[in-house]
Amino acid sequence: MHARRALLYVPGDDWKKITKAMTLGVDSICLDMEDGVALSHKEIARQTIPKALQELDFGASEKLVRINAVGSGLEREDIAAILPYRPDGIVIPKVESLEQIRWADDVIAGAELKYGWPLHSIRLLIGIETPRGVLHLAEIASHPRLDAIIFGGEDFAAAIGATRTPGAIELLYARQAVVVACAAYGLQAIDIVNPDFKNLDALRAEAEFGARLGYSGKQVIHPAQVEPVQTAFTPSDEAIAHARRLIEAFEAAQKEGKGAFALDGKMVDMPMLKNAQKVLERARAAGKA
Repeated sequence: MHARRALLYVPGDDWKKITKAMTLGVDSICLDMEDGVALSHKEIARQTIPKALQELDFGASEKLVRINAVGSGLEREDIAAILPYRPDGIVIPKVESLEQIRWADDVIAGAELKYGWPLHSIRLLIGIETPRGVLHLAEIASHPRLDAIIFGGEDFAAAIGATRTPGAIELLYARQAVVVACAAYGLQAIDIVNPDFKNLDALRAEAEFGARLGYSGKQVIHPAQVEPVQTAFTPSDEAIAHARRLIEAFEAAQKEGKGAFALDGKMVDMPMLKNAQKVLERARAAGKA
């Protein structure tokens, strides 16, 4: 599974912004056909994105395309326009039911068979952005083609009539619900967008809080947001060293027949071991371990 610390949305009708994205070293580049593209420019995006997938060097960045929502009336033309050019994954926004994922899975599987690509080689990422989507998470997260769930905080707040605050406390229940569903099915959880791209201190604080909640990455909408987000979702050298020390001490204690033991004045047991292992997993995904 691709490491997705920072998932950058780029308007799919803007060639200049797409080429700029190639230079940023971002984990995932999502060429957008949905909210980032005006209705009058949808067809331009359907022509521009295939050109980008064919001609541009994405380097180590994952190539994603976000189509319009299933049921919008635009999704069939969107997915048909981009599938032949084999993006790494398709992002489906505003998912509310398993049936919407099954529709996309059928279309993608048809392309994989047609072109002789391995089945499930094109992954699915979905946006959960509505109350109905949150309520149906347990069922939605079970689909085998899924890699990640992206939480759309702005749309969700609008849907429930919440007032957005800098601390995002009004989103906490839904943010945690997404993390729980992802953990249950081995998926990545991608956290909310911070629309104030000039306030990098607020972005850092929000990203660090998202990482503490259990998110593996965050959506970004501006090049300046990439580095702070990648840093927030990459374990520090100190955290990596502590995790290694804890695992080594745990293994030594096991050999001595000890279940729980003390390290640095704190009791260590199985949950702390699992947390240390997750720290190292994230470090490896970020190329640090």
